[in-house]
Amino acid sequence: MGSIWELDFYSRPILDANQKKVWEVLICESPLDVRTNTDNLFRFAKYCPSTEVNSVWLRTAIQEAISKAGEAPNKIRFFRRQMNNMIVKACEDAGITAAPSRRILILHEWLKQRMEEVYPQEPGYQGGTNPSVRLDSPLPQRLPDALEGQKWVFVSLSAAELAEMPEWDIGFTEAFPLDLAQVSPQTRIPGVLIFSPRALPIAGWMSGLELAFLRVDTSQGTRLVLETGATESWILANIKNPTIVGEAQGFEAAKQKANGVHFIGVQSDPQAESFAGFWLLQEVGLP
Repeated sequence: MGSIWELDFYSRPILDANQKKVWEVLICESPLDVRTNTDNLFRFAKYCPSTEVNSVWLRTAIQEAISKAGEAPNKIRFFRRQMNNMIVKACEDAGITAAPSRRILILHEWLKQRMEEVYPQEPGYQGGTNPSVRLDSPLPQRLPDALEGQKWVFVSLSAAELAEMPEWDIGFTEAFPLDLAQVSPQTRIPGVLIFSPRALPIAGWMSGLELAFLRVDTSQGTRLVLETGATESWILANIKNPTIVGEAQGFEAAKQKANGVHFIGVQSDPQAESFAGFWLLQEVGLP
């Protein structure tokens, strides 16, 4: 499996000599495994003058990053929907697939670190927030018919148990080192397991969705919702049983204690010793 990159191209809280916002591209490599050493992941940063904010400049920057990395990634993830057209065109012109995604954990931490430590040191720094444009998200969709009616259950594992993921028999998977989320080995990590005789097709479908996180939605009853891509969400289950509603509340509480870390797994049945799919997830607040 080749690498995946995360990209942000946006204005920063810095003004140039003409009192125009300075822009910047940040590119970093996604961790794909619990054993990944994040210190070894590729990173690239470059400021862009406000007069050159276009897909041509961004494509050139991406090509420069590829040259420095020594190889191109399989795809590039990005989370800012308002930059969709420019980023998609730049990536396609560089011969790389662009994927709208909220699975940008390294980029999220790097942006936070630069906001606190790097930009304040720059000439022209403007304190305060650097708000992104908030766009409304569409309502959660029903699952495709072929995926409905599956059994599922709330479960939990310790962070230490999840660290053994590389030894498990898993079809489709993606993870990240748990120290990235600053959770201790003893932390209980909540999750959801889905059981179906069609486990492999379901896991294959899910693997193409850019899985972001699970959440319990209480705006219309109690629903288990899977967030994917930049904006999509899917209703995994409508929960009416009071006992399971309580378990759903416990899932959210445990997720908060684990800094947003949780997981979703797909198996053929509860006795199966292998997973058709297993993904480690983290809900993070994007800028």
